[in-house]
Amino acid sequence: MMPSKIKNMKFINKTSAAVILLVITAFGNMQAQEVVTDSVKKNTTNFTGRQKIDGVIATVGDYIILDSDIDKNFIELEASGNDVSKVSRCQMLGKLLEDRLYAHQALQDSIIVTDAEINASMEEKIGIMLEQSRGSIDDVVKFYKKNSEEEFRRYFFEILKMNELTKQMTNSIIEKVEITPEEVRQFYVSIPKEELPVINDEVEIAQIVIQPEISKAEKQKVIDRLNEFKRDIMAGSSFYSKAVLYSQDPGSKSNGGYMKVNRKSPLVKEFKEVAFSLGEGQISDPFETEYGYHIILVEKIKGQDVELRHILIAPKVSEEALKEAKDEVTAIRKKILSGEISFAEAARSSSDEKETRANGGTLINPKSLDSKFDMTKLDPMLFGQVSNLKTGEVSLPYLEEDRVKGKVYKLMTVTNRIPSHAVDYSQDYLKIKEFALRDKQVKEIAKWTSAKIKETFIKINGEYRNCDFLNNWLKL
Repeated sequence: MMPSKIKNMKFINKTSAAVILLVITAFGNMQAQEVVTDSVKKNTTNFTGRQKIDGVIATVGDYIILDSDIDKNFIELEASGNDVSKVSRCQMLGKLLEDRLYAHQALQDSIIVTDAEINASMEEKIGIMLEQSRGSIDDVVKFYKKNSEEEFRRYFFEILKMNELTKQMTNSIIEKVEITPEEVRQFYVSIPKEELPVINDEVEIAQIVIQPEISKAEKQKVIDRLNEFKRDIMAGSSFYSKAVLYSQDPGSKSNGGYMKVNRKSPLVKEFKEVAFSLGEGQISDPFETEYGYHIILVEKIKGQDVELRHILIAPKVSEEALKEAKDEVTAIRKKILSGEISFAEAARSSSDEKETRANGGTLINPKSLDSKFDMTKLDPMLFGQVSNLKTGEVSLPYLEEDRVKGKVYKLMTVTNRIPSHAVDYSQDYLKIKEFALRDKQVKEIAKWTSAKIKETFIKINGEYRNCDFLNNWLKL
């Protein structure tokens, strides 16, 4: 991903409102929408400073936008710590118009979003809200100015449903957009030298992970417990409740272990094999993956998709096993420092992390899919581990609590440091390729948007007709 230090990038300024308004995409999951009605709500302030009745300011197909929707988005963006000082009400309205156009067209194209999916997503997001704020559901209801939890859930459900429709519609527009090496080169040479983006300081990092051995007795304890859960559920207990109370999977725990998977889902082989071997209503026996032990309940099978719930429990590590792991990683470090073996060779022969073992322990940036990490965007924990390491220096062994794999011992090293520099074609090709692809996708979305505006019922009311929109919402 391109860094934040981008100045005067005029080459993308005219492609689409989606580019101009990248600063406000953070609240894409928090936008209000309502089905068309003739309701009029309480007073709010318009952008000229006068007071006016809050009513419908725009209509896109079956969706409307209220003046208060703009206010809500400003409030939510500010609550997330974002600077909204340079975002105008007209720009905000342009973004809301785009979202509703995507959602409206998704319905026309019969893109299906099930209530079960939205409810599962809602439970997960509410769980994250409560965890981050350390508050209660009543605090969330109060923040959103709703009269009850039921009213808040209805409101939040509609937001999430529209956002999912928007997401799927957008994906359908850009999924076939590809970029050739020649297009990447042309994109790069089209940027004036004085406008080349600046890449922040970057590092390349490698690690060795030693996972403590778990005893057979501890594994059997977990298997017995999951078998007990299975018996209880088959006797009428709630799988949802068991997952919420006992599952150690942070991604699905809060929504009762719910997952929707297909054969392309990025899940470990063992999990998918069990999931696709079960019929509707069946519960698996306990089975093992690298994350621990699971049981799965298949709720629905829809074509290639399986809706399921699962419970994950990881066996506990004994103090004796932790000591053995520490001794092992200490011995590995000693061999590296003495020159007996290189860090990469040690990772290939000894690391328990299969994702990095084959490439000598090198970490891959999940955003850019290369080995470089922007120092200004490093996870705080990872930053603390590598910021003071010199190139080639090996850290002391340290114990880390992995949220999935439990306690592990690690060695870290910085294999390369790349100073801040203007983006370079040979050195930063993958970053340029990613940005060129995004530029092409934005243009495709702009082309699609322009065409759909012409054939969709759109009406903008009052002073907002004076906005200077990038898209032809006024159909002038």
